[in-house]
Amino acid sequence: MADSKLLVTEINEEETMGAETARLEELLLQASKELQQAQTSRPESTQIQPQPGFCIKTHSLEGKVFINICHSPSIPPPADLTEDELLQMLEEDQAGFRIPMSLGEPHAELDAKGQGCTAYDVAVNSDFYRRMQNSDFLRELVITIAREGLEDKYSLQLNPEWRMLKNRPFLGSISQQNIRSQQHPRIQELGNLYTPESLRHEEGWAFDGALFLPSPEKPHLNLWLEAPDLLLAEIDLPKLDGALGLSLEMGENRLVMGGPQQLYYLDAYIPLRINCDESRAAFHRKRKQLMVAMPLLLAPS
Repeated sequence: MADSKLLVTEINEEETMGAETARLEELLLQASKELQQAQTSRPESTQIQPQPGFCIKTHSLEGKVFINICHSPSIPPPADLTEDELLQMLEEDQAGFRIPMSLGEPHAELDAKGQGCTAYDVAVNSDFYRRMQNSDFLRELVITIAREGLEDKYSLQLNPEWRMLKNRPFLGSISQQNIRSQQHPRIQELGNLYTPESLRHEEGWAFDGALFLPSPEKPHLNLWLEAPDLLLAEIDLPKLDGALGLSLEMGENRLVMGGPQQLYYLDAYIPLRINCDESRAAFHRKRKQLMVAMPLLLAPS
């Protein structure tokens, strides 16, 4: 693990930095402003026409349901993980992996017997779809996530058993869909990450000698990938006014942060290889955030 010397400074909006860390700190501030604008601005939408892939049949309480699995290059791809890496994350119940999908509106159709049914169009990234065609594991994962997404969005209860239609890539017609435009397409949100169970600090109180001390709070972590070789992190620390007492350590795929007086503790697994020697961090006083810039170790081409 890298030592806490990468935690270099505290920053205000008006302050400037030394030459050694100026580039990374400028990047941190600029990325922070861009993310803030992206969060406060109303997202615009883009209309896409998904391309057909394959169709599965299942049932709801109301009758037959068909899900057209489609694809479009306009939908961002998920993180590029091997099946072994993905399987390990799923077995450990991690939330760091997501498959971007566009869930279309329900449309009434007729099945092969002329009976009424409901169809949904679910679109994923085209490159990821081609990869999925050669993997039963990825195909079943996408179908499971699509089914759960439709259940959540439309308050459905779908039968987990399904059957793929033969020689029929879709049922009915595939409609255009509106997706949110990425205002800053270079930046991809990674979401919440896994904290190892063996190192997780539960809420409550810990006994230390003759004193009862509150267990550290797990702070909120936002991760943003600035393609292709830089990972940005924002760690919310609303109880702190400065960086005094903060510690920060990193491994190739791990970030560990400790706060003063046991206020905060974070141990996050990151499904990307970090260049620890080149990583830098700074505490933003006004926003009360620890901001971390982590260059990535790219796999050899």
